[in-house]
Amino acid sequence: MTTDKQDKILLIVEDDPGLQSQLKWHFDDYNVIIAGDRESAIAAIRQYEPAVILQDLGLPPDEEGVEEGFKTVQETIAIAPMSKIIVVTGNHDYENAVRAVALGAYDFYQKPINTETLDLIVQRAYNIFDLELQNLKLQPLEQSPLDGVIASDPQMLRICGTIEKVSPTNVTCTLLGESGTGKEVFARAIHNLSPRSKHNFVAINCAAVPENLIESELFGYEKGAFTGAGKRTIGKVEYANEGTLFLDEIGDMPLPLQAKLLRFLQERVIERVGGREEIPVDVRVVCATNKNLEQMSSEGSFREDLYYRICEMVINIPPLREREGDKILLANHLLNKFSEAEKKSIKGYTSEATQAIESYNWPGNIREMENKIKRSVIMCETKHITPADLDLESTEPLSINLRQVRQNAEKSAISKALLITGGNNSAAAKLLGITRPTLYDLIKKYGLQ
Repeated sequence: MTTDKQDKILLIVEDDPGLQSQLKWHFDDYNVIIAGDRESAIAAIRQYEPAVILQDLGLPPDEEGVEEGFKTVQETIAIAPMSKIIVVTGNHDYENAVRAVALGAYDFYQKPINTETLDLIVQRAYNIFDLELQNLKLQPLEQSPLDGVIASDPQMLRICGTIEKVSPTNVTCTLLGESGTGKEVFARAIHNLSPRSKHNFVAINCAAVPENLIESELFGYEKGAFTGAGKRTIGKVEYANEGTLFLDEIGDMPLPLQAKLLRFLQERVIERVGGREEIPVDVRVVCATNKNLEQMSSEGSFREDLYYRICEMVINIPPLREREGDKILLANHLLNKFSEAEKKSIKGYTSEATQAIESYNWPGNIREMENKIKRSVIMCETKHITPADLDLESTEPLSINLRQVRQNAEKSAISKALLITGGNNSAAAKLLGITRPTLYDLIKKYGLQ
């Protein structure tokens, strides 16, 4: 709960000087900010970020109407969605009160003002705000909805959402990404979220199996099919029946076998090596590669018809270096995992190690990070991992200036809004959730055109 008066900011949006004075005196336990119109109210919200706003709907220049009040409610919600707006309406103005709540206001109060009742409504609004704030702080950083996927980066979370949508279907998915980005983890997630989750998930690395063995590995073989084939053996495809077949590094599959894989994908039947019987197989296929299949198909090293068959749904997995905030998140997760496995009590990373993790490019992605952190847990002789334990060089301290980050984000948002609206300042201000004068000030501040 917020108890300090300076922390308990109450914004009162009211144009009547007498009522302003009365309310400010009454709410003496709060840090009261007064605004007399929409523009000053929005400016106060941006400056003070009040938890609770007590707002009259009749504001200048439309003091007899409510439209200016509704505009204030809408702009407030756009820029401060967590703030609790309590609208104050006339005694017989129930419809407008309900309309304000429908727009997103927290509650309403009808005049004439009874201070005891208003006290209860304002205090309850503060309690709700505090509870929501505490709940937000308690939410884990690992926001990914998929088992095994540790991520908070927005593009990674969007990928998780895509996988949740495609998993219940039978669409053939291809995961594209650099080596070590976790493509198999995503493939398993697709399987685990699908109706096939109770059946086998079967993985085969097309680059790891010798070319002369990969056909029999995939489709199986009959007894006597070749020297050493002493008994009938089912292949990976047949073993995955009713489940999921994961073809990793499919870009390395030999061209002759690509034709047989295409026939299987089209007909959903296989023939074991040395056999003549067509065997129907019901299997979901997920592929992965770190190669450019589109370029390979245009060059002739990968069948174009197979390319289109396996790329019904393509999901691009970004490298670790492009995943904002995920380096430290993953590093902490892996440290806990390996410390527990090695039965070592390590509290965390030194600040230098954290800087080294954040600054390093991680060309080997998550797999490289796993190796380095497992090594560091074994090598560490203190309670904190150092850059030397990680086999990483110390770097210059990170320069993270919050004011600069905010300014960059603000400038970028304004530029995008002006581009989207074709330079229409009124439309851009509305898109940004600010007033037009505020936008003019920001354009001048950042020297934008």
